[in-house]
Amino acid sequence: MQASGPTSSSGPRDAIEAEAARLLAKLHSDPTPQEEAEICDWVESDPRNAVAFARAEAAWDAAERLKSAAADVTLPSMPEIVSEEQQRRLSRNIMIAAAVAILFFIFAAIVTVRTFSGVDRYEAALGEIRDVTLDDGSIVHLNSDSEVEVRFTGHGRKVRIVKGEASFEVAPDSERPFDVEVRSALIRAVGTAFNVRMRPALTELTVTHGTVTVHCGNKAQQRVTAGNGAVIQPRTIVLTRLGDRLVSQRIAWRHQMLELDGETIEQATAEFNRYRKAPILIGDTRVSPLRIGGRFRVHDSRAFLSALERTLPVRTVRGEDGSVMLLYRDEESTQASESDRS
Repeated sequence: MQASGPTSSSGPRDAIEAEAARLLAKLHSDPTPQEEAEICDWVESDPRNAVAFARAEAAWDAAERLKSAAADVTLPSMPEIVSEEQQRRLSRNIMIAAAVAILFFIFAAIVTVRTFSGVDRYEAALGEIRDVTLDDGSIVHLNSDSEVEVRFTGHGRKVRIVKGEASFEVAPDSERPFDVEVRSALIRAVGTAFNVRMRPALTELTVTHGTVTVHCGNKAQQRVTAGNGAVIQPRTIVLTRLGDRLVSQRIAWRHQMLELDGETIEQATAEFNRYRKAPILIGDTRVSPLRIGGRFRVHDSRAFLSALERTLPVRTVRGEDGSVMLLYRDEESTQASESDRS
């Protein structure tokens, strides 16, 4: 949603202020996370939008105070010559005047400008692993190429995972639950630690400490305790028992490590590519199903490639752009490679 037209034109300006009032009303009517994000995007897309929204917010606050004052109005005692009908009319006129004032404040009040800043965004670039401490003391660990949006209010703490993977260490606060929204699922915790990874077709939850609840669509809420996880899809939640080894493997990235335990080469290269600008490519289908184990630093794919060449029938061909092609090494290809070098 974008406003158009210069501020010198009253028409576009009125349209912007009307849109600001409409969006503010939506913000006060329990909007969805997507609607909240759209409102923030609109406010931040143009300084004129921010001004109009600030005016609407201040007008809303003033209107609420006026409404409260109007409700507390006690009419003075009327002379006996004033009929009951006249008293009713006077009361009705006072309420009408209050309503008109509310509308006036919403659409026309001019106040000190402040930018709407209800949502904070944090992201980690490709190859970066970032730790963010939130206002409540909770910590968000962001994996490579990941982004979250955070919105705290007096009644709750909301985080939306936009993309990638994030691990959370939640500061206890029984009066303000900590909600993580990812796709169609809501993960709620009070004081706990857990990891959430968005994969192409599903979301992967790993609980490392305490307990969280998971809700998705119209499905019943599920409890997931430490050492367990869940596979979350749009209409299903499947709980999984992980064990210490798998939990450690899933959160190894927080220590900038990648643990492989019999993954296929296709799976392993996909993990390393999360941290590389130039990818590792598989140029022979015979390479994909081969399996490898080991512990590697996420930014040291050279050690991984070296292990492949030492332990498996794989050879590497490096491109000028930094990419690496994996080919199957058999007797004929080895001889051809040696011939090319000679």
